[in-house]
Amino acid sequence: MQIKRLQGGVLAVALLLSGYTAVAQNPAPKLGKSPMSAVIKAMTLEEKVQLVVGAGFNMPGMTSSGTGVGQTQDRVPGAAGTTHAIPRLGIPSLVTSDGPAGVRIDSVRKGNPGRTYYATAWPVATLLASSWDTTVVKNVGIAFGHEVKEYGIDVILAPALNIHRNPLGGRNFEYYSEDPLIAGRMTAAMVNGIESNGVGTSIKHFAANNQESNRNTVNTIVSERALREIYLKGFEIAVKQSQPWTVMSSYNKINGTYTSESADLLTTILRKDWGFKGFVMTDWFGGTNPVAQMKAGNNLLMPGTPAQSSKIIEAVKSGQLAENVLDGQVAGILNIILRSPSFTGYKNSDRPDLKKDAQVARTAATEGMVLLKNEDQALPVKQQVRNVALFGINGYDLIAGGTGSGDVNKAYKISLAQGLTNAGYTVDNEVRQTYTAYMADYSGKHPKKDFFKEFMNPTPPAPEYTLDKALAVQKASATDMAIIAIGRNAGEGRDRKVEDDYELTNTEKDMIKAVSDAYHAQHKKVVVVLNIGGVINVMPWRNSADAILLAWQPGLEGGNAMADVLSGKVTPSGKLATTFPASYNDVPSAKSFPGKEFPEQATTGMLGMKAIPAEVTYDEGIYVGYRYYNTFNVKPAYEFGYGLSYTTFSYSPVKLSASTFNGRLTATVTVTNTGKTAGKEVAELYLSAPKGKLDKPTEELKGFAKTRTLRPGESQTLSFVLTPEELASFDTATSSWVAASGKYTVKIGASSLDIKQMASFSLAKELIAGKVSRALVPQVPITELQRP
Repeated sequence: MQIKRLQGGVLAVALLLSGYTAVAQNPAPKLGKSPMSAVIKAMTLEEKVQLVVGAGFNMPGMTSSGTGVGQTQDRVPGAAGTTHAIPRLGIPSLVTSDGPAGVRIDSVRKGNPGRTYYATAWPVATLLASSWDTTVVKNVGIAFGHEVKEYGIDVILAPALNIHRNPLGGRNFEYYSEDPLIAGRMTAAMVNGIESNGVGTSIKHFAANNQESNRNTVNTIVSERALREIYLKGFEIAVKQSQPWTVMSSYNKINGTYTSESADLLTTILRKDWGFKGFVMTDWFGGTNPVAQMKAGNNLLMPGTPAQSSKIIEAVKSGQLAENVLDGQVAGILNIILRSPSFTGYKNSDRPDLKKDAQVARTAATEGMVLLKNEDQALPVKQQVRNVALFGINGYDLIAGGTGSGDVNKAYKISLAQGLTNAGYTVDNEVRQTYTAYMADYSGKHPKKDFFKEFMNPTPPAPEYTLDKALAVQKASATDMAIIAIGRNAGEGRDRKVEDDYELTNTEKDMIKAVSDAYHAQHKKVVVVLNIGGVINVMPWRNSADAILLAWQPGLEGGNAMADVLSGKVTPSGKLATTFPASYNDVPSAKSFPGKEFPEQATTGMLGMKAIPAEVTYDEGIYVGYRYYNTFNVKPAYEFGYGLSYTTFSYSPVKLSASTFNGRLTATVTVTNTGKTAGKEVAELYLSAPKGKLDKPTEELKGFAKTRTLRPGESQTLSFVLTPEELASFDTATSSWVAASGKYTVKIGASSLDIKQMASFSLAKELIAGKVSRALVPQVPITELQRP
């Protein structure tokens, strides 16, 4: 019996030792050193789920752990979220960070007193798009991506490219344009710039996320054609021209299904039709069914919750979710991890060159500012003008960018007052003190809140100071000119409203009138500077101003950039990438935005907020922005593509490479500076298609180019290439892109209404430019707007 026990013990020890030998001979595979299939095969079910469910959400006042707590805080304080690391397989965690206008992380850290971690607040996307210059945008991206890398971020949650469907959209400042061609090309330029640093992007919000009202519950009811031509086209361009590392699915539903749970959107369209090679992550807490998200092709659920992990594990064990489907989502994430700084072992400095980047931001800001009005050459400011009275609170408190995830913790921001001072002008001190005292009093009564509290209960912006008319009259005699600053801000979680937002407040209108009356009585100029993130109504007051400069939200160097343009150091060359309508009621989506609610079905949603089911029908179809205004002859205040300069340009006749389209056609035009000041010009190519079986706008933007800086008398020839893709419209009946036979007119001009030259070519027979999968079919009938 004793011998048997000894033999058994020896056998057990021998077996144990042989196991250790096997482990030593067959160590666990390592990512990057072993085949991907071997790494995935070695993962336990729990480890696979760890990888597809984020590591949790840590914010003051709340914590929502995935399958671990606070991992973001361990690596980059203030970053948006991380994935889980699996060290035994050589898999590091990925760090993600907001946002579209700059790296948003904590500017100070408990463990490093005295050190700061500020980032550049770049000009907002709407301003960058107004440059109509992809080189400018790529240069911003290169500098932006360097900060991403040096602060230890793997994937920046940007850029955002949803369409400006309605001017009240709360996050329009984060988005580029009402036109998908501009949105797509600007996004591709930004992605290529950022990712040239070896870090990733997450283009968002995919897709048809064009409002903040009920964003987590709203069902966007939209036709296949409007989706393909307007709301998906920009993403398609961006994917094909830049292959971003990741795409972020949006909160909303499209035609009844949450985007993060839609195989039509994430697999059929994104991967099959467009060839996307990266992975898809949810917006934070997006969607409701983690198993459906896995099946749809949404690889990563962010920020991650324990409930999501449990449901996926249970689904695999029960056979509801095939493990090979889960393996596919894991592989998509691992392929990107292989490219990340966290995997390659990059040692970030936490010291990007912020001074250098600030100059990139300043230059970009000047490129996208739009001169809307300039009567009697009120601008640039004349040399004899030295003393300026600056009215309006935003002249002293710059709105560098929007709120929410689009905000940035920056070291400083240059106000217009400071920018004017830096440019050598004297800003009237009495007026300055009046406004700064008012702002200080307001700030004291509204102390700063942390991000979460501000998101849940935003501090209202300071109302405009009520100007004493006597002060305006006094300063009209004492100073050389007046500048009036008007500001607007918005952001994540809320849409804007018409009253006292899209429309100026009575106080603002009274200020403009009082100042203009006083200065015009002295034969002095009044300039209005718009420091805004979205479109406003200019019609009631624009005649009071001699000049209007649309500065958008220009980033941390905004005041210097504004002064550069006002002084003439930089000649404005920006053009509108979004229309300024004459009235909100003229907006084609005015009656349907932001949709209807079903409060009787309300539940508790994200962050404990009330979630009210809602739906919005895009009954304007493809007639968004200028496609509507031009086609239906609705005159806007300032049309799409509009922008003035301090000089003038002429356009030569358009030359076409052929009179008949045969797969490819080139249009060329020569732009000449006919004025007295050096400047740049944006040439815009619109195409009018023949009437075929599909309803079409009168013209659509198909190309654009910006000249270099042209000296007076200097010319540059610009070329535009047209392919079948530019000619085609989406035919829902055949799920194909079709170009009708007949006459096409090329229109090249300085705006969508200011066409300088035209030329025509013909297409002998109908052409199929491409066929795609049928997907995202509306579940209810839609009565869409049709051309008269």
